[in-house]
Amino acid sequence: MEEDMARIVNSRCVLAVRDLERSTRYYKEVLGFSQDPIDADGWSFLTRDTFRVMLGECSNERPAGEVGDHSYVAYWNVDDVDGFYKDLVAKGALVMSEPTDKPWGLREFGLRTPDGHRITCGEVIHGQ
Repeated sequence: MEEDMARIVNSRCVLAVRDLERSTRYYKEVLGFSQDPIDADGWSFLTRDTFRVMLGECSNERPAGEVGDHSYVAYWNVDDVDGFYKDLVAKGALVMSEPTDKPWGLREFGLRTPDGHRITCGEVIHGQ
């Protein structure tokens, strides 16, 4: 990196949602996010630990789950993937897969949002 280059100090995912209130409630009540004190019409800014997301209401657009895109919008590295999974399931998370040891040295599971945005959660398997 060049010495005089600006640094990236953090990042956010920016996701289009059809129902901003429903999606904000899911992120807060199910995924454990808190609302950032930013007031912007049609937007919701949320944070959990070091992860930030901006939800933008696009009520006339097709949800992510209907467009045939199978990419993941985020990968969350967690320090207790099994405990995190159990907590999210108990809160009604839309889980796509259970925690599984992967050959690349991670234990992972998948979840999705009400609009179909896919997120993988994982933890490094000790000894790998």
